[in-house]
Amino acid sequence: MSDVTATDQRSAPCVVELLSGPTAPGSIDDFELQHARRVLAQLKAAIGREGLLELLSLDIKLGVDFLRDMAEQSKGELRPATTMLAVKGLKATPFLHWLDGQFDKEAVMLAAEPDHFVIAPHADARVTIVETLGEYVCQIHLPPYDGAATWDAAVVDELLPESEYQFRRIARITLPDGTLVGRMLTQFGDTAEGFNASLTAYFPTACPEDVFEHHRQHLAVEFRNWIIAAASEVAATRSA
Repeated sequence: MSDVTATDQRSAPCVVELLSGPTAPGSIDDFELQHARRVLAQLKAAIGREGLLELLSLDIKLGVDFLRDMAEQSKGELRPATTMLAVKGLKATPFLHWLDGQFDKEAVMLAAEPDHFVIAPHADARVTIVETLGEYVCQIHLPPYDGAATWDAAVVDELLPESEYQFRRIARITLPDGTLVGRMLTQFGDTAEGFNASLTAYFPTACPEDVFEHHRQHLAVEFRNWIIAAASEVAATRSA
C-alpha cells in the first residue's frame, strides 16, 4: 500500500499559485513569456542577420535538402495547413496596411514568432525567410506575385467566397534556387466586430504531419502578434 501511495504522490501535478509580489498584471506564465521574448530579441539583434545565417548554415542546408526531397517525393502535389482567426476591435484594411509597412522592419517581423530568424525583403519584391518548419530550419523565398502562374488547383480548392473575404493574397514558396516547395494563401474578411482571417500554407504532401501541425501553430502565433501590434499602433494614432 505504501508503494502505491508513493507512486500516486509522484505522479500528482504540482500547482504553484502566485499570491503576491509583482505589481504588473499577469500570471507567472505571462511574465515568463515576456522575459523570453525580450531575451530572444536581444540575442537575435546582437548576432545580426549575417551572424544568424552563418550560425545556422548547417541547419539551413539540412532544411533545404529536406524540403527539396519532400517536393521530389510529392511530384508537385501540395497539402494545406490552415489556421482561422477571429479578430475583434480592428478591421482588415488597417491591419493589412500596417503589415505592408512592416516588412522592411526586421525586428518587428522577427518579434512575431520565436521561429523567425530572418525576414529580409529585396529590391525586386522578393522576400527571404529563414524560419523553423517542423524540426528543420529552412531558408525559403517568396517571389514577387506573378498573376495566374501563382495559382494551381490546390489553392483554388481553398478559396473562400469573396463576399465574405474581401482581401486575398497568394504567393509561391520556393527554395533559394527557385524550386517550388509550397504556396501561401491568406484571406481576410471584415465582420461587424472586426475581421476573420483564413491563413493557409501549402507544403509537399510527403512532409510528415508534424510539419503541418507546427505551421498551423506558427501561423496562429505570428498573425496574432502582428494583429495585436497593428491594433496598438492604430489606437495610438487615433488618440494622438
